[in-house]
Amino acid sequence: MPPIRVLIVDDSVVVRKVVSDALAVDPGIAIAGTAADGKIALAKIPLLTPDLITLDVEMPGMNGIETLQEIKRLYPKLPVIMFSTMTERGAAITLDALSLGAADYATKPSKSGDPDVAAERVRSELIPKIKAICALRPAEPESALAPLPALLPLQPLTAVPQRQDSSRIDILAIGASTGGPNALAKMLPAFPKNFSVPIVIVQHMPPLFTRLLSERLNDQSKISIREGLPGQVLEPGEAWIAPGDFHMTVDRFGASVRLAMNQEQPENSCRPAVDVLFRSVARVYGPNVLAVVLTGMGSDGTRGAQHIREQGGRVFVQDEASSVVWGMPGMVAEAGQADEIIPLDIMAYEIVRRIKNSRSATGLPPAITVPLLNPSL
Repeated sequence: MPPIRVLIVDDSVVVRKVVSDALAVDPGIAIAGTAADGKIALAKIPLLTPDLITLDVEMPGMNGIETLQEIKRLYPKLPVIMFSTMTERGAAITLDALSLGAADYATKPSKSGDPDVAAERVRSELIPKIKAICALRPAEPESALAPLPALLPLQPLTAVPQRQDSSRIDILAIGASTGGPNALAKMLPAFPKNFSVPIVIVQHMPPLFTRLLSERLNDQSKISIREGLPGQVLEPGEAWIAPGDFHMTVDRFGASVRLAMNQEQPENSCRPAVDVLFRSVARVYGPNVLAVVLTGMGSDGTRGAQHIREQGGRVFVQDEASSVVWGMPGMVAEAGQADEIIPLDIMAYEIVRRIKNSRSATGLPPAITVPLLNPSL
């Protein structure tokens, strides 16, 4: 497969050089070119035909959001990774960009820091994201203007082992990474105000981002959504998102279950980690868990899903077709730890239906047929 062609867009010549030099060391990536602002980038896209664009959030003139909107209008399938500053303004703009179709974001290197340290950070953070997002691109490079190939006919789900639904569901645990903010924004607002169980969520994000994400989701949803707080008692109809740089767990205290936070070692290079949360809900709730693994890069959640299923709980994963990156859900499915593989469009419906029926005496109605692009799983 030819190298992934990246167009780097940033108003800082220092940042453009740091990113270019950091990416150029990987033989699987080629620098298609650079651009100092959004207008230049838009002019270069049809000439350079990049596979992916890194885009500065804050630029003079045509800013990152305006440039992203125009890229998505002209080249809707061209992935964009935003470069964000670790400030409240930078985080807010980044969340705007994700909602407008950016595939992911990375932390922008400092102009004044050690260039070797900055380059190493760019390599460690950006290269895996570029490769994961571009993993399904065609074998031969195509112009961003070329028509997309037709998808193969959807096939019914037949290979996921089915288990009898028997346990009452008392908690919903969700894990997500790349593409997760948009997946959560589509799923959580569909839950009714009287949602009958508490929700705990790990979304791979740094501090500040998780607070802003929870505030945005709360404004869009009927249920209450907040950033996790140590000692918080879990109540039905409330969702809690693990704060950036903290693992979030649950512990039982008498008749109540409360949240706890810690800064123990990262797992799967992540803190918060989905595996940490899933293990704790399996320990506290036993078979009464429904876990959902949404779009994301890597394997976080696979071992936690195994813990949940070993205790008798159930695990849903997002399907490949609706995932930005089918890393986390795909790994759970390939490990045989998924009870259902479900498109994002009907995920909320299936969650509500399963929880409602698990908490009544009438049992479950016939399951929905789930379409898949990869029936071999």
